[in-house]
Amino acid sequence: MLRFALLISLVAGGLQAASASVAALMPMPLKVESATGQLAIDGTFTAVAAACSDARMEAALSRLTARISRQTGIPMGIGQPADANRPTLRVECVAAGSALPALGEDESYTLDISADGARLKAATGAGTIHGLETFVQLIAPGADGFQVPAIHLEDKPRFPWRGLMIDVSRHWMPLAVVERNLDAMAAVKLNVFHWHLSDDQGFRVESKRYPRLQQAGSDGRYYTQQQIREVVEYARNRGIRVVPEFDIPGHTQSWLAAYPDLASVPGPYTIGRTWGVYDPVMDPTIEATYQFLDAFIGEMAQLFPDPFFHIGGDEVNPKEWNQSARIKEFAQQHNLDGAHGLQAYFNQRIQKTLEKYGKTMIGWDEILHPDLPAAAIIQSWRGAKSLADAAAKGHRGILSSGYYLDHLEPASQHYSVDPLAGPAADLTPQQAALILGGEACMWAEYVSSETVDSRIWPRMAAIAERFWSPKDLTDVNSMYARMEAVSRTLEWTGVEHRANYGPMLDRLTGGQPAEPVRILADASQGLGLGPRARARKYTSLIPLNRFVDAVRPESESVRRLELAAARFLASHEAGDGALLREQFTRWAANDALFQPLAEGNALLAELKPLSKDLSILGGMGLKILDYLGGSQPAPADWISAQNQELTRIQRPNVEVTLAAFRPVRVLLDELARKGR
Repeated sequence: MLRFALLISLVAGGLQAASASVAALMPMPLKVESATGQLAIDGTFTAVAAACSDARMEAALSRLTARISRQTGIPMGIGQPADANRPTLRVECVAAGSALPALGEDESYTLDISADGARLKAATGAGTIHGLETFVQLIAPGADGFQVPAIHLEDKPRFPWRGLMIDVSRHWMPLAVVERNLDAMAAVKLNVFHWHLSDDQGFRVESKRYPRLQQAGSDGRYYTQQQIREVVEYARNRGIRVVPEFDIPGHTQSWLAAYPDLASVPGPYTIGRTWGVYDPVMDPTIEATYQFLDAFIGEMAQLFPDPFFHIGGDEVNPKEWNQSARIKEFAQQHNLDGAHGLQAYFNQRIQKTLEKYGKTMIGWDEILHPDLPAAAIIQSWRGAKSLADAAAKGHRGILSSGYYLDHLEPASQHYSVDPLAGPAADLTPQQAALILGGEACMWAEYVSSETVDSRIWPRMAAIAERFWSPKDLTDVNSMYARMEAVSRTLEWTGVEHRANYGPMLDRLTGGQPAEPVRILADASQGLGLGPRARARKYTSLIPLNRFVDAVRPESESVRRLELAAARFLASHEAGDGALLREQFTRWAANDALFQPLAEGNALLAELKPLSKDLSILGGMGLKILDYLGGSQPAPADWISAQNQELTRIQRPNVEVTLAAFRPVRVLLDELARKGR
């Protein structure tokens, strides 16, 4: 009953959100006041910068016009406005701001829209970039064509650090993937791109000082230094900082494949092909390690102008350190507390090198140690407690725990996580101020360049709202209603989170009709890192082209059906009942269409049991509707048998969950309640 009551409240919240003129805004602004009227968007649209008009601003306005043209289908710049001195959108800012996006710069803006035009005001160029994205989100079809509602809007971010980490080491991500995700990041006002550039499975940056890093550690898949500069500039123009991560001293097998003398145990080494924590780690006791890293960091510092530099530091396997008499003797001579002390010593040395090149260290929470310099920033991935512990010890921090996109958790779960909740709520105001914000993480064990967008978006938009919008914005159904709308508009930025779904399903059928496979996929949800790792043995050489790779993390259609089931039980609306019956009928009939497609097709054959279960769910849902609408109660033993069947069906199969069980569960629970 608690879940049913929650669904009813979510239904009400969703209806309110859908009726609001700003239903599709995400992140939700700080203050929104609706007015009367709307601003028409047509081929005469123009946007001009009345102040702080520099190359970056002119490029932003050009991108804005092109985006509006794609989004509306209206050619722009062909006709001329009635009055060239009265542009559709006037942009004003006090100053352009720093040449590079900077932590803590003023990102606030105001936006006023009337039937006569729109005015965007900001203190810096960063604020105007965010305001332009809000303006685009407001564009929607109206009675007379595309339009923007009249509105007064005031906005600023809650946290200064709002990031997305993308791992390009375990699976290679070409430049186009990175750049289209930067465009989507800008659309939801993220301002930090954390680029995970090295790991056991690949070293992805050209080094002219140590060329064997990319020659022996990348399988030929790496970014040239010119491409790195291009990405940094691409991000800068969108108000996004680029923070590189080179993971040391662990997760370094791709380094050691190139330079085995850096290892604690003699090589040779090869690039890692499987997932997990490897034994090889860098040797923290020899000066050659620090000389190598000094030269390398100096070279990378020239490519990445941001003052922050991520050293990783996570999951350092102490096995080789603990088994080496030489390394243990070094630790004793330097009064180091075993492996933890050795890593702290290593980090202190690297911190001095980073300071030499004007950089501030960031590391995962394993680097936290009493001897760690206070300037180092802690990125918490193992839990909110480490974030609070770091702040209590005077370190600035970033929360990633709860924002791991590769786990394929629902957006609602990410949305419930707050950087200042949990243990952080007990910090003093001065300590809480050290928490800079958060970063979502897209680790790449189970994603490719073809699937990565669908694992980031649209759930990243919900996380972005948690970083930007007021803390008390917690209505989950409003979030989903807006996220689903923003998911569609994000396509106009170029991300392929929706575009690749159909072609991947078509590939599974090999030219045969894909509709039965699509119905099955729409009713399913993919499993994330942990369950997939337990299901079968993967390597970096196994193609990610199966059903689980095409299936989305969350089923938008099943969620709508679940809400329809709650509405039907609350009000017995005929439309909801008809919708449920139609979908259950489609599920029940789908297996007969699917099974012939699966004959002689290895990619579909593994789905045969899943398809049968969907058919069972469809039949069960129809029978429950019959009982709910009839005068005869359902037999208790029948209800018990259906409960057992639902429990079986909702267990993961072929690395997916059949989300379709949820609306059936809502109806069956109500049927059981009525029978008591």
